[in-house]
Amino acid sequence: MPIHLLPDHLINQIAAGEVVERPASVLKEVLENAMDAGSTAVEVQLEQGGVRRIRVADDGCGIPKDELPLALERHATSKIASLDDLEHVGTMGFRGEALAAIAAVSRMSITSRFDGAPHAWRIDADPRELSPAALNHGTVVDVADLYFNTPARRKFLKSEGTEFAHCDDVFRRLALARPDVALQLSHNGRVSLRLPSGRREARVRSLLGDDFLNAARLVEADAGPLRLTGYASLPAYSRSSRDAQFFYVNGRFVRDKLLTHAIREAYADILHGSRHPAYVLFLELDPYGVDVNVHPAKIEVRFRDSRAVHQFVYHALKRTLAASGAGGLADEASRPEAPAPTGAPAAQPSHHYPPPQQGRLAMEPAARAYFDFAASARPEPAAPQAGFIPTAFAPRAGTPQPATTAPAMPAGDLAPPLGYALAQLHGVYILAQNEAGLILVDMHAAHERILYERLKTLLDGTPGVQRLLIPAVFGVGAKDMASAEEHAELLERMGFEIAPAGPSELAVRSVPALLAAAPVGELVRSLLAELRDYPATEVITARRNELLATMACHGAVRANRSLTLPEMNALLREMEATERADQCNHGRPTWTALTMADLDKLFLRGR
Repeated sequence: MPIHLLPDHLINQIAAGEVVERPASVLKEVLENAMDAGSTAVEVQLEQGGVRRIRVADDGCGIPKDELPLALERHATSKIASLDDLEHVGTMGFRGEALAAIAAVSRMSITSRFDGAPHAWRIDADPRELSPAALNHGTVVDVADLYFNTPARRKFLKSEGTEFAHCDDVFRRLALARPDVALQLSHNGRVSLRLPSGRREARVRSLLGDDFLNAARLVEADAGPLRLTGYASLPAYSRSSRDAQFFYVNGRFVRDKLLTHAIREAYADILHGSRHPAYVLFLELDPYGVDVNVHPAKIEVRFRDSRAVHQFVYHALKRTLAASGAGGLADEASRPEAPAPTGAPAAQPSHHYPPPQQGRLAMEPAARAYFDFAASARPEPAAPQAGFIPTAFAPRAGTPQPATTAPAMPAGDLAPPLGYALAQLHGVYILAQNEAGLILVDMHAAHERILYERLKTLLDGTPGVQRLLIPAVFGVGAKDMASAEEHAELLERMGFEIAPAGPSELAVRSVPALLAAAPVGELVRSLLAELRDYPATEVITARRNELLATMACHGAVRANRSLTLPEMNALLREMEATERADQCNHGRPTWTALTMADLDKLFLRGR
């Protein structure tokens, strides 16, 4: 067959194969156009999961009569005019292909009234004829009978319920990105979602529920041109799938390998490997710093400085998740008590409980050696928080010992967030009392986290190096050889001495002392692969942390170990001063709280 030009209609159908995968793809493109038009309210109507009809009505600026035919042409857009515009694009759409591709595989019409026009105009995709129409303002895009002219493609569509579920996902993603726009979704004449315009928190609550917000922490971080905001859940709200993960770059929902890796690493210390975190995060940066023109559906992006973005997201999330949740109890305890129900006596805080006394927590002999070494090597904190015992169970020299008598529990700001120990339950849980109510602590999980964080702090400096008596030589590919040469300085700082031993072989002469027992070939291959894929590697830290987690788990105080009150109180104080003390190394919560109001509900007080 000789070389020839394809007809325009066939070109559009080929483009539709990339852009219009299913009804949800159509809805995404049309909704993004509605957002770009400056709409404040958008209504979406679907029939038969979007296969029979997708109708999107907005109150945006509208399209002038003379430009309506151009809107259906390929590569026709009002959003960019030059390469510079493309590199700084701030709109959701910009290529000008979507409407032409959709029109090639459906019966589509556009009705629009431009601001200031006496009336609206309508154009049908086939035939392309203009006619006067009635419309108050904005634009209505009506897409009917999707794939009516490509029946083979229509056979690949799933059931009505499945296709509607995909459309619902797209609608929710856009709704989370634009809380300033009122949105409504209907399916087969029945309203499925109605979202008024408002603040981001209210929109997140409407779409993800109170459970997510109650278990999430607010993320706010700035670093030069980068800004990260949103909500990230604690491990207790982890999911078995990734259905509650929403990441936006300049308002655009994306699925990016680099960002996913940064988030996963931020959760690595507190989330079990088979679980997935939930989050709604918004990354803002100069449009010049991100290329959004790398995927037909614009769901992937490429950053100009990927290392900086990866590190910023990783550290911002890690700092947010590391903040101890115990501090929030202090604020709760200082709030005025709600009035007691009629007929029920008001709950009175106890003023007869002894404050903590420092003592050495009972633990396994191996853990004691690690713990004493970590405590002796760690520098003194610059300014311990008021009310916290210094972060070591053993009293420091010269530290005055608290009295053994029982003065009243300090109230208000002086009361520790996790309170004072009352007793041990079955040798597993510590019961403690604070100003707000009752605290339950899993002593093994809590102690495991404390040991783990201390060991990490001790070893966060320059790693010790273990020279190998016989260099480990193994074969590698050309990419690994290039990666080893490119990152030689970084590898040396990590404790690796690697040099070529032949055209396709590497020799490892030293490794970090902590990883001396690890299989060298496997470790170095993983490291080089990580360096190729991600600018900032976490492989060494992750492998080191696995070993530290094992040591901490075996060294932590065991269940059925009887602790004295001073030992229990020392553990509570150490929890308050430890990062990520809310969860153990496996993502389980270490403590929970029951307020006096919660206890009153359990016993039906006031009813």
